[in-house]
Parts: sequence; structure tokens; C-alpha cells
Amino acid sequence: MKNIVVVISGNGSNLQAIIDQCAAGKIDGQVLAVISNNADAYGLVRAEQADISTVVLDHKAYSDRDEYDHALAATIDIFQADLVVLAGFMRILSTGFVEHFAGRLLNIHPSLLPKYKGLHTHQRAIDANDEEHGCSVHFVTAELDGGPVILQARVPVFEEDTADTLAERVQEQERQIYPLVCNWFCTGRLKMENDHAYLDNQLIGPQGYAAD
Repeated sequence: MKNIVVVISGNGSNLQAIIDQCAAGKIDGQVLAVISNNADAYGLVRAEQADISTVVLDHKAYSDRDEYDHALAATIDIFQADLVVLAGFMRILSTGFVEHFAGRLLNIHPSLLPKYKGLHTHQRAIDANDEEHGCSVHFVTAELDGGPVILQARVPVFEEDTADTLAERVQEQERQIYPLVCNWFCTGRLKMENDHAYLDNQLIGPQGYAAD
């Protein structure tokens, strides 16, 4: 079983999905620690309820991003993480951090990448009159939300949607596909080489696989 460390800033709904799937034997791994830059993150409560170690690293206690990321990487390394999962971690990571965990660092982004990198993705999809929206699981590289996409899930955008209602629909899909990708990694099926993602040794296309 692979050692998983999850890094969060907030509610931790994707964290909960991963914890549940590990407990159900559907991920060949175990969450050894949950780390947050926010002491009030509800995800820490979720971890404690599952008897998972928690660590709070407040970014405001460090002089700059590089110093914080160095401390974060050192903390993750204590748990000998095979896989680092970003689940609502609201900080841009330094190049040094990303390179340290290259090929074992996953993120989920609330858009159909490469569309709508960055923030406010749901409102941007509505403003663009998109007919569909969704989420993407990708490997993390130095380019913000620019790493190779592994799997996407799509949802319809309805005329009456608000950013909140659309977000709820997208988050439901996030909780389905993120644990699946974690298991692909933990079972050795998924890897990143030369900034490309491979599943079962087959190159994944630029927009990843589409979830059924």
C-alpha cells in the first residue's frame, strides 16, 4: 500500500472521499497525514475523526513562499509520501516544491482544462455561456494548472445556474474521479514521464480521459 499525504486549506470534501475509498479498499493506499495552512480548516476535523495525523503549517509564520514550501516539503517527507494529493490547497506552489515531488503530486481543478485556469472557474463558464463545465485531475508541474491532464468529468450548464449551483454539480463529480485517479497511481498504472501522463503505459491525450 502506498503512503498518501493530503494537503488542504478548507472543507476537505475531496479528502473525505479519498478517506472513505481507502477505508473501503478501493484505493491501494493509506492517508498517513493531512496538512493544512489553515488551522480552522474543517478537513482537519475529518482527518482526526478517521484517526489520521494532522499538521498545521501556517504560511503567515514564514517570511516568503520559498521558505514555507521548504517547510511543507520537509513535513511531507517525514511521512515518506509516495503520493501527495492537493485537495483544495489555496496556494501557488514554488517551482522547487513541485520539482521535489515531480511525478507524485496530483491536483484537481474545477474546470475542463486547459479552459479557465486559476480562480472563479464556475462564474467564468457561466459568463461564457458554456454548455458544459466540469473538473480535471492532473499532475502538478511548475505551470499553474498546466500539468498533464489525467481524467475529466463533464456536467451540463443550465440557464438558471449560479456559480454555487454549478459548483455543487462539479464537486459531486470531483468526489467520484479523484479517488479513482489516486488508485490508478497507487496500483502503479499511472505515471508521469517528461511532462506527459501515461495510464497502463499508454500516453494520455492533452485533455485526459473522460469519466463515464
